[in-house]
Amino acid sequence: MSTSGSAIRLAPLATTGQHHAHAHRQVVIGLSGEAEFDIAGARGRINERTGCIVPADREHYYRGIGDNSQLIIDLPDEVPALNGAHRHHRRLFESPRYFAIDDTLCLYLQFMLGEMSSATTGDHNLLTTTLLASLSRRLDHRAPGPRPRLDIGDLDEWIERHLSEPLKVEDLARRACLSTAHFTELFRDHTGLPPYRYILRKRLAAARELLQETTLPLVTIAERTGFANQSALSHAFRRHFAQSPGSLRGTRRH
Repeated sequence: MSTSGSAIRLAPLATTGQHHAHAHRQVVIGLSGEAEFDIAGARGRINERTGCIVPADREHYYRGIGDNSQLIIDLPDEVPALNGAHRHHRRLFESPRYFAIDDTLCLYLQFMLGEMSSATTGDHNLLTTTLLASLSRRLDHRAPGPRPRLDIGDLDEWIERHLSEPLKVEDLARRACLSTAHFTELFRDHTGLPPYRYILRKRLAAARELLQETTLPLVTIAERTGFANQSALSHAFRRHFAQSPGSLRGTRRH
């Protein structure tokens, strides 16, 4: 699938149960027949004039019921419909949801279907942007406004308490009561770094402090700061600080 544009396709869903997860966001709209979904525990059924929203990286189960046809829209992170002036459309994908198609939206879907056969990638992007704007007006009653703030101080304290553990972005997102995708986006906005790099810097800063303030062996410092082993710490330390842990300790002794 191209990462420069949205992909719009018509497809039946297999009548045997399927499951997977994918990095792109997805909208599925029923055109005929029925299909069952379980999107990260959110169960529902779609049929003609109903649809569902599948957030990125969410395990989902699905199966078609008899003859069925679905309009499926795949949305990689880079598509115009989710960026720039349309970035607020991402809020639609914070959690799984099901929705109904009203008469006005039904007319637009008929227009989309008529345009699909001759549409270019740019046309697909325009069609998708208009659809997401229509869904946003119906499903997301929050007007685009100031972005919510993260309590970075609380997250810092939590990271420091659990620094010896193999922290995951999902752990931080759960702490902030946000989906992983939404948390990652907000975190980057607040700190200028993706969460995994921020955690690595915390680990390295703690390791440097222990090297300067204690005589603990390097293997122990690696364990306390969450590195897999002494070699992993040394490699990351040298890349970040342009000197080895041993060199830093040697400087401190003089």
